[in-house]
Amino acid sequence: MTDEPNNPIDEHGDAPQGAAAEPGLGQAETPQEPVAPAELTETTVEPTQSESETEQPEEKEEQPKSDDMNWYILKVQSNREDSIREGLQRRVAIAGLECYFGDVIVPTEMVTEFKSGKKRVVKRKLYPGYLVVQMEINDDTWFLVRETPGIGDFTGAAGHPTPMLPHEVSRIIAKQEEKSDKAPKLKISFITGDRVKINEGTFENFEGEVEAIDHANGRVTVMINIFGRSTPVELEYWQIEAL
Repeated sequence: MTDEPNNPIDEHGDAPQGAAAEPGLGQAETPQEPVAPAELTETTVEPTQSESETEQPEEKEEQPKSDDMNWYILKVQSNREDSIREGLQRRVAIAGLECYFGDVIVPTEMVTEFKSGKKRVVKRKLYPGYLVVQMEINDDTWFLVRETPGIGDFTGAAGHPTPMLPHEVSRIIAKQEEKSDKAPKLKISFITGDRVKINEGTFENFEGEVEAIDHANGRVTVMINIFGRSTPVELEYWQIEAL
């Protein structure tokens, strides 16, 4: 009997079940194609017009100022003049009525005063409780001003706003444009004939009457009684106080 060779390949050329086919033994190895990594999908976002182009704010065309403006005085709440002025200017800008408004002024002046023996320069309101405004009166501006918080009314007869006189306007404008190197005006609250008391110096606690005032140098002449006789004494204005 002839021994059959121990061949793992059956007659059909197939390997028996459970046996792994080796390369070169009746079946060619099928090369595996490399698996390409998953492609990243890029999403291109087309910029919108607002994103691609920087929007430039529209320049507001400045309207010419009205030729019918006058200066008026407004009654406002005391000690709030500056904030009320800012509020009025803000409302004018929001309403787009700049062409009907000019300057809005809190009339002030610089004065020198002494407090606790120390000299200082301060800004003093000429007319506490009032604003001065340059504007044209029409329905829109009238309503805007009257509806601004803190503003009472225009000054004038029978509720009708009365424009300021030219010399009144010139005085206020001159005060606002005073040069800073100009010596501030002294704040002397006395007038001739006032009864005063001397607070400092040789005649401290003496009482007398104001005889004359030197505003330029800040000196006051007071008539006091010395040994039964009325005697003039010249003092610095901050050395006395009103009775």
